[in-house]
Amino acid sequence: MIQRRNEYDAFKRRIGSVSSDHDLVIYNLKDGGTVFPSNLTKAYLHDVRSSGLPHIPFHSLRHTHATLLIEKNVNVKMISERLGHSKVGITLDVYSHVLPSMQQEVADKVDEIIRLQPGL
Repeated sequence: MIQRRNEYDAFKRRIGSVSSDHDLVIYNLKDGGTVFPSNLTKAYLHDVRSSGLPHIPFHSLRHTHATLLIEKNVNVKMISERLGHSKVGITLDVYSHVLPSMQQEVADKVDEIIRLQPGL
């Protein structure tokens, strides 16, 4: 990721003002033009059709990504930053459906802590 960011920064310096950076850009075209989300969606649909895989809406991939990270106990602040949410609360509100399934895990950890503490 750091290497890609350094390459991107060097690329922007090389092409100068031709580059348009919208903070959502993963890659720019060779001429400095921006790869917009709608074009990514079109390319994704083409790739899905040609691969024969079932279609999953592009935005669902983002949702799945966040859900899997939450289930793996990745810090929600980090997930929020990856998703571009302005506040962690937004991430928690959108992905709160994952949290109930994590309640048993928390209860098990509390039980483990209590069992390891003599006299509790």
